[in-house]
Amino acid sequence: MLILHSLLSELKDEFAKSRKGEERGAWFIHTLLAIILPFTSSRTSNLLRTLATLFGFSHISWKRYYRFMASPKVPWNRLWPRLWNMIPEPETGGRLILALDDYINPKTGKKIFGCAKVFDHAAKHNQSRYPWAQNIVAIGLLKVVKGRWACLPLSQRYYFQEKFIKNNKPIYKGQPIAFQTKHRQAVNMISDIAAHFPKANILVVSDSWFGNDGLWKPLYKELGKQVHMLSRLRCNSNLFRLPPDTPAGKGAGRPRKYGRKAGTASSLASEYKDQTCEYTINLYGRERTVLAYEQVFMVRTLKCPIRVVWVYRKTQWISLFTTDLSLSVAEIIEYYGARWKIEAGFKELKRDIGSAETQTRNPVAVENHLNFCMMATSLTWIYACRLEKTPSRRHAVKGRNHYAFSDVRRLITQAAMDDDFSILCPAPHKSVVNSLVTALMRMAA
Repeated sequence: MLILHSLLSELKDEFAKSRKGEERGAWFIHTLLAIILPFTSSRTSNLLRTLATLFGFSHISWKRYYRFMASPKVPWNRLWPRLWNMIPEPETGGRLILALDDYINPKTGKKIFGCAKVFDHAAKHNQSRYPWAQNIVAIGLLKVVKGRWACLPLSQRYYFQEKFIKNNKPIYKGQPIAFQTKHRQAVNMISDIAAHFPKANILVVSDSWFGNDGLWKPLYKELGKQVHMLSRLRCNSNLFRLPPDTPAGKGAGRPRKYGRKAGTASSLASEYKDQTCEYTINLYGRERTVLAYEQVFMVRTLKCPIRVVWVYRKTQWISLFTTDLSLSVAEIIEYYGARWKIEAGFKELKRDIGSAETQTRNPVAVENHLNFCMMATSLTWIYACRLEKTPSRRHAVKGRNHYAFSDVRRLITQAAMDDDFSILCPAPHKSVVNSLVTALMRMAA
């Protein structure tokens, strides 16, 4: 309970500078709690009902609360950096490991902010390939929390297609929305995080869609040697040997940047299959033995040396690459395996927390609701980091020994429902000034 109070108090302090800071701060932290508690979905109406039923916020009218949830004055630009500071030991192996990916939120209704016809590459046979949905680019921190990998959401951006902006001219906070590619949005978010952690080395882990020169060139231009990338290598990527060492002043022309062509990732996978070594790696929740081979090559798209690792399974293989040559084979495989936690994080965010079920349409309300849900998810994992003991798994699943996200939510619920918690974080009472003004108005009438 003291851990929960400490975390919420730090966030509440960001409202102290405003005129109604005490009241709005209490609304904010209790709304986060209402989202975390596994009693109902995070629709605004359900959140207000939870505040009134569980925390005693009976004096809030629905009109005031809806206005608060759609307020452009919620200080997210101060709340997110404060939350980043609350993460215990964010670095893993001397690096900030950031997972980068995008996801969609299917919706119904034509006047919902951020919605457009979006291609869904994961659609099933009975689903539309182009659903009406919001497309969101997100970044999360990959971190081991009590013996298991977890993804803590750090930042997000709504993606708008260029043709949608030209045809519909969407507006946010009175300003027209300018087109940005997903790579540009990712670079801006990573740059903000790097500015907050100026001394930390950053490793961006992504799938092959993001892991290319479209992300690497602008990212390296802004952050330089502070940032590196880890991704999956496409099977048709051409790889080149390192350039030979040429003594200075020997021969005509400039020194070669690339050696001879080695082949594609697919052709080299067959060549190196007999030269693999065994590695024991913490992969997908348990120790596994994998066969892998690694070598350093040059690629013309990134214009830098990369370490390529081929991982062989019974009948298939995948090739991974990183621009950080100091990473070992085991670290490359483990970190890329941990990338899947951002996919699990999307499921936690959309289904467990309930961000996909919101019915808000106003641009600011849509943005605020997603920020609330992402911050609630991160706060849940930060709470797990600060626990003395590892949470126990409530529902046993074959092959899974680690605790689940729902187990941490259950512990937070127990702490929030404790009788002493209402003493540490009391619900604000009705303002005395407002009550006096109401009485005077009645007398004047």
